[in-house]
Parts: sequence; C-alpha cells; structure tokens
Amino acid sequence: MSSLIFTWSILAAQMMLGLAMCCATYRLLAGPRAQDRILGLDTLYMNALLMVLTFGIRVGNTFYFEAALIMGLLGFVATVALAKFLMRGEVIE
Repeated sequence: MSSLIFTWSILAAQMMLGLAMCCATYRLLAGPRAQDRILGLDTLYMNALLMVLTFGIRVGNTFYFEAALIMGLLGFVATVALAKFLMRGEVIE
C-alpha cells in the first residue's frame, strides 16, 4: 500500500510542477519588464530541476540527481550573470 501511495504522490508532484512550469513560462513570455522575465526564467529552471529530481526518484537512477546538480549550478550562474548585466550593462569588466 505504501508503494502505491508513494507512486501516486510522485505523479501528483510532477503534475503540479508541470503546472508551475506553465505559469513560469507565461511570466517569461509576457513579463512587462526584463526583471520579471529573469525571475520567470529562474523559476522555470528551478521547476525543471525539481522535475528531474522527481523523475529520478520515480525511476531510481542516480544519473538524474547528478544532472539536477549541474542544472542548479548552471542556473545559478546564469541568474547572477543576467542580474549583473541588468545592473551594469556588461557581464565581464
């Protein structure tokens, strides 16, 4: 019984993450300012990271956890670079 509950809870989490990704995509495309678009992109990559993690839990393969770690590192660096570009107009000084 607990295996069935676990499977359904992972599936429900993935469905909610998919809905959150749709909302983040809307903010990314329809954001009135560049800051809103960057926030939408940041939220989108974080939801994608969590989707990969839940898929890794469901499948039981450790490769997905390593991929999520790399996604998190690259997403953080991209968010910092975009924020710096918006503040100063250049990324590398």
